[in-house]
Amino acid sequence: MNAYMAYKVSTQTTLAMFRNKTFTVRRRFSDFLGLYEKLSEKHGPNGFIVPPPPEKSILGMTKVKVGKDDSSAADFVERRRGALERYLQRVVNHPSLLQDPDVREFLEREELPRAVSTQALSGAGFLKMINKATDAVSKMTIKMNESDVWFEEKLQEVESADQHFRKLHTLVESLVIHRKELSLNTASFAKSAAMLGSAEDNTALSRALSQLAEVEDKMEQLHQDQAANDTFSFAELIADFIRLLGAVRGSFDQRMKAWQRWQDAQAMLQKKRETEAKLLWANKPDKLQLAKEEIAEWEAKVTQYERDFERVSATVRKEVIRFELIKYWEAFLPEAKAIA
Repeated sequence: MNAYMAYKVSTQTTLAMFRNKTFTVRRRFSDFLGLYEKLSEKHGPNGFIVPPPPEKSILGMTKVKVGKDDSSAADFVERRRGALERYLQRVVNHPSLLQDPDVREFLEREELPRAVSTQALSGAGFLKMINKATDAVSKMTIKMNESDVWFEEKLQEVESADQHFRKLHTLVESLVIHRKELSLNTASFAKSAAMLGSAEDNTALSRALSQLAEVEDKMEQLHQDQAANDTFSFAELIADFIRLLGAVRGSFDQRMKAWQRWQDAQAMLQKKRETEAKLLWANKPDKLQLAKEEIAEWEAKVTQYERDFERVSATVRKEVIRFELIKYWEAFLPEAKAIA
């Protein structure tokens, strides 16, 4: 039997859509990934920003399974719990996603069918999936004539923020590495000072070296704690926000796909009309009726796809305005100040 971690999800609500005001369920990490997969499949194509789940860490779960009493395993579980809480809060704070039956089932149902095929949604795989989708759409719609400057400006803002946060994340990771190196060097110095103190014949100097070793031991622990804080309270939140920006970019990608579908339908309609003209010129009335029916069919598709594009565009506009980058940044500042 495979061991796994289950997280308790407690809900308090006054909304009439739920059966009770308070309820508690237990969910596996794969359940959270499965919820994202369902929401993304249903709401993503319509232009909604579907919050991404936290990364899947094989190393972290291995530590939990192998060394349950290890402090690093406990830290991992707490970090994972906090990340899942942020993810779920973003989902339920979204007015449209909250109405989704899968969300209500996730919060209320005692047991869920085990989620499968969620590996691609984890860690670097999720970011790679987002990047591949973005690149594909960019190549597909590179000649898109943007009729609304607002979308172009907002997309540039999101892409610029993504680049800056990625650079910041790289710098923070570098800072963590340097802090860990400083911790190791401090520990080595403390050990050397302690050895010198033990070997020193002069009592006063021996005592001073021993006290210095104690101070350096405390400094080593401080550097370890600072490295951990930089990782868990800073770097992980930045990575979390980068994934969220990827979801915002995904909504723009869906709008581009809707536009491309509309353009492809227009191109096909033009071909059908050209075919009709050739049939008229060749005097083939037996095939002319079919051509007219196909033209009517593609005219309807063009109209429908144009409406779809306008609908997705309106949704993306509302979603981006709702996203309000500055509010997320302001909410992040207290975390940054706490480790300054």
